[in-house]
Amino acid sequence: MTSWIALLYLLSAGLFILGLKGLTKVRSARRGNAQAALAMLIAIVATLLEIGIVDWRWIALGLVVGSAVGVFFALRVQMTQMPEMVALFNGSGGGASALVALATLWQVSVEPGAPGTLASVMGGASAFTLSLSIFIGALTFTGSIVAFLKLNRTLSGDPILLPGRHVINALLVAGSLGLGGYFALAVGDSSQIALYALVVTGLSLLLGVLLVIPIGGADMPVVISLLNSYSGIAAAATGFVIESPMLIIAGALVGASGLILTQIMCVAMNRSLANVLFGGFGAEPAAGDGGPADEYGPVRSGGPEEAAMLLDAAERIMIVPGYGLAVAQAQHAVRELADLVEKRGGSVEYAIHPVAGRMPGHMNVLLAEADVPYEQLLEMDRANADFKNVDVAIVVGANDVVNPAAQNTPGSPIAGMPVLEVWKARSVIVIKRSLSPGFAGIKNALFEGETTMMVFADAKQAIQGMTTELKEL
Repeated sequence: MTSWIALLYLLSAGLFILGLKGLTKVRSARRGNAQAALAMLIAIVATLLEIGIVDWRWIALGLVVGSAVGVFFALRVQMTQMPEMVALFNGSGGGASALVALATLWQVSVEPGAPGTLASVMGGASAFTLSLSIFIGALTFTGSIVAFLKLNRTLSGDPILLPGRHVINALLVAGSLGLGGYFALAVGDSSQIALYALVVTGLSLLLGVLLVIPIGGADMPVVISLLNSYSGIAAAATGFVIESPMLIIAGALVGASGLILTQIMCVAMNRSLANVLFGGFGAEPAAGDGGPADEYGPVRSGGPEEAAMLLDAAERIMIVPGYGLAVAQAQHAVRELADLVEKRGGSVEYAIHPVAGRMPGHMNVLLAEADVPYEQLLEMDRANADFKNVDVAIVVGANDVVNPAAQNTPGSPIAGMPVLEVWKARSVIVIKRSLSPGFAGIKNALFEGETTMMVFADAKQAIQGMTTELKEL
């Protein structure tokens, strides 16, 4: 039986790695997700076989209830709500790790009233890792809840900057880690160990809130990927606590991939991780940022008919999706317009900015839902090299990621951020409800450009109108 359990763990680890690899490409993402789900099921079964003494009725009930909840949300949650769901998943993972660590502490020390320190009962490394699991898991839980509330607008998406927040956070980190090490290595009374563990849990929960509330909406994709990494690190730490190699492997994969993705996102915004976490992006307008968002000069606007006339003469079109496309659920309308252009002899491609939307890969997921061919999705560097050869660039609900202030206004909050250079196209159509600013809170000079035409409308309605007009030309 031991050999079979080891083989199951090995199979599960291999499937986790293959699943993660599959998620790196749109065309293989579904297969990768299925492989990872199967890996988790195998890991659960192998763990139960290893434990041996379990009440299978409760296990079956947990699997049924958990699967039902998962299926319910998978079917009911809109694509625009996926970032919130990811935040909740991250929080669930962190909370679960903290609860497992607390349950282990209760089982090995508190309930039996074991004499001596926690380190003497379970080993020094395991005892301190247990305190780390509580610390990281708890702050991941509340941090993810705050991210969820910011994303669904229950809390303001703007940075909430408390006086002395850096000092408060530093004290909470030092207090949590110091007290965690103290109860794990120095305290010999089991009741005191339990009390100190609960205090560490409370401090960590508070820290999670205070770490995320100062972060503005434009940085939420970075925060989500970082919290994802935290949940993996917490899981890996818990794996050391309960001596589960499978949990260590799975947690390490999630933690490492989350950190790599966080770094990619920071590079895409030309900002350091420290600046994202402590900078309070968007809290105060910077000098020389191009002026307030409501100070626009003459702006040329038109409707679907004028936009269709531009498309009628275009041979190459580049579509730039943004969060407005997700809000309007316009991905299928965009695909219909693209199909029509291609039937008329034109070519259509999509320029994807890494931080467009509210989570990493948000635009890729939306377009994949509309069965947009993966080959038509261009990364930012490739798209920027091609814009000069594009007849019409259509910006659908994007703002900061196409703002030229990133390149020509040194004092702008987005100065140095890599952006999509849509203004190099021969003509630009910007579909937006109004001239309202993006998360950076600054005006976008692209809207005043000589080659730009604004279409003020809901993204889906505007695209459908352009498709109707184009059919009649």
